[in-house]
Amino acid sequence: MATKILVVDDEKDIVEFIQYNLEKEGFQVITAYNGNEALEAIKEKPDLVVLDVMMPGIDGYEVCEKIRIEDKYKNIPILLLTAKTREQDEIHGLAVGADDYIPKPVSIQKLIARIKSNIRQSESSVNETSDGIIEVGPIKIDREAYIVYLNDKKLVFPRKEFELIYYLANKPGKVIPREQLLNSVWGEDVFVGDRTVDVHVRKIREKLNEYSYLIETVKGVGYRFKSE
Repeated sequence: MATKILVVDDEKDIVEFIQYNLEKEGFQVITAYNGNEALEAIKEKPDLVVLDVMMPGIDGYEVCEKIRIEDKYKNIPILLLTAKTREQDEIHGLAVGADDYIPKPVSIQKLIARIKSNIRQSESSVNETSDGIIEVGPIKIDREAYIVYLNDKKLVFPRKEFELIYYLANKPGKVIPREQLLNSVWGEDVFVGDRTVDVHVRKIREKLNEYSYLIETVKGVGYRFKSE
């Protein structure tokens, strides 16, 4: 079955141009021309969404947020394609749940490459066994034993560091905001600051040694576990 892409933009010419080129690459394309249509089209569960930001009514940021609220759509990659090129715009886009942020204008070849890259990341999601073990690149994490293996070498992490690396590794390639990490690892009722996450990430990186690069910092947003 062909990979299904949802393309959303209020400019019909742009939608048709992207659709034509994606279909040449063998993708199945569904289209929407505003935020409300996008929220209706997402029910078809596309494999990836290319989403414009500046649309009348519900803009792309809000559409992205609404999609991410629904648990059944949480793993669908969302690429924001937009003329809003300021750093704070990109930070906001990643913070509301986008997986990638692509400034306009962009060549169709580059757009297709980014689409394929995000689909690969989505398809190479974590291999988690029934006994709570996940594997990403050189790292294997045993949830039950609270042990991390790096190239089969055992590493022991304190509880919060373990839960943090487990949470990140369980969503490879996804940008996870600091607030989400705080709420998920420490709990919403525990009052700790963003700096707490940064300190724990630094300690994890020290233990990962030459593989510290696997945890990427996304400036102004949070962290991403690199999908190798």
